[in-house]
Amino acid sequence: MTKTKSARELAETYFTAWEAGDFETMRGLLAEDVDFVGALGTVRGTEAALAGLRGLGKVLERIDVKVRVAEGDEVITWFDLCTSIAAPAPTANWMHVEDGRIARIRVTFDPRGLLAGFAEQG
Repeated sequence: MTKTKSARELAETYFTAWEAGDFETMRGLLAEDVDFVGALGTVRGTEAALAGLRGLGKVLERIDVKVRVAEGDEVITWFDLCTSIAAPAPTANWMHVEDGRIARIRVTFDPRGLLAGFAEQG
């Protein structure tokens, strides 16, 4: 029998997989109709969410987690988003879990550094 991961465990696995570029693991964590709203875009569905994460993953160096708070099916992770094109961006990520999968994600940070870095890349 497989134990369903807690919301906290799902968040930990999500960030570990993203940092490692392991999008197959990430696919298994996300609900089919995952709803993602962030500073760089809004998408719905696993493949659209993964495409956005892959795009940012191209410049991702590391995720420096400061704190993770979980209560029931809700998890907030506060971290520095460290990329190769901008100074670390303090970031808040909220996730809601339903039926053992991440169903909603909301991310907030100041995107100006990243946007400038992407613009410089051409």
